[in-house]
Amino acid sequence: MYESGLVDAVMIATPHYDHPPEARKAFAAGLHVLIEKPAGVYTKQVRQMNEAAAASGRKFGIVYNQRMNPLYVKLRELIASGELGEIRRTNWIITNWYRSQAYYDSGSWRATWAGEGGGVLINQCPHQLDLWQWTIGMMPSRIRAFCHFGKHRDIEVEDDVTAYVEYPNGATGVFVTTTGEAPGTNRFEVSGDRGKIVVENGNMQFWRLRESEREFNKRNHVPFAAPECWKVELPPFGRSPEHVGIMQNFTDAIRHGTPLVAPGEEGIRGLSISNAMHLSTWLDDWVDLPFDEDLYERELNRRIAGSRHSKRAELQSAAPVDLSGTH
Repeated sequence: MYESGLVDAVMIATPHYDHPPEARKAFAAGLHVLIEKPAGVYTKQVRQMNEAAAASGRKFGIVYNQRMNPLYVKLRELIASGELGEIRRTNWIITNWYRSQAYYDSGSWRATWAGEGGGVLINQCPHQLDLWQWTIGMMPSRIRAFCHFGKHRDIEVEDDVTAYVEYPNGATGVFVTTTGEAPGTNRFEVSGDRGKIVVENGNMQFWRLRESEREFNKRNHVPFAAPECWKVELPPFGRSPEHVGIMQNFTDAIRHGTPLVAPGEEGIRGLSISNAMHLSTWLDDWVDLPFDEDLYERELNRRIAGSRHSKRAELQSAAPVDLSGTH
């Protein structure tokens, strides 16, 4: 198909490890590429994919459909415009990714190091990890994470994660996620020296300080005083086009040169954060970004070597098929 001359672009929605090699083949054939998240399993292979994309001159997008969500677009605009001032803290608790054991048992590749390359960080959370850095406009400088592997389910990868990050400007952040909690929460909070924004339940709340906290603190002499704060009412933002929006934008980029909302090259950013969380847990230490990509690959390969993916695949292929309910 790649070499047929009958197609202009491909969308790659294979298991995770195959995203970069399939994309490289497509670029070599002169095709535009739209890949599903995640960009890949480890940054080293994704970096090679990005280099192939740049050399090809073709359009390269990734299905970060939440970049089309008007809530996060507005959050990004407010931060970039300086409405929140300097970012001081981010907190994202995303625990509404509930997945049962039946979900994990539905495919031999799921929740294995050899088949999937990770758990909740690599499968469910790439959207949040991307938005975490995209909306505030900066990557963490270092990470200390605590990933629990098979804590709630009979799986070999992470299903419960708490991570603490530090940013280049001195700000801090916390990221909490799991697939074993019900009911779950999805709450993203960003605090700056000019206020606070909370995105939760499809809504945005914005508390705006009349003056920056820093300036208030300089002039204030009253022991229990606090900066004057206004709750800003924001109009409805409308529905998110998500996948449809990403695919339309990708098509427009090819046909009309419209800038991509989610350039494929940026997929490495969220993946860098999840890789660093894994590595921090494996080494039981802080990890600076950028990290040693060769070290991550070695540590990942150690876990792949002991993965039960191949054994599960053999068991599933050998299992008898019940056709009694089919016609």
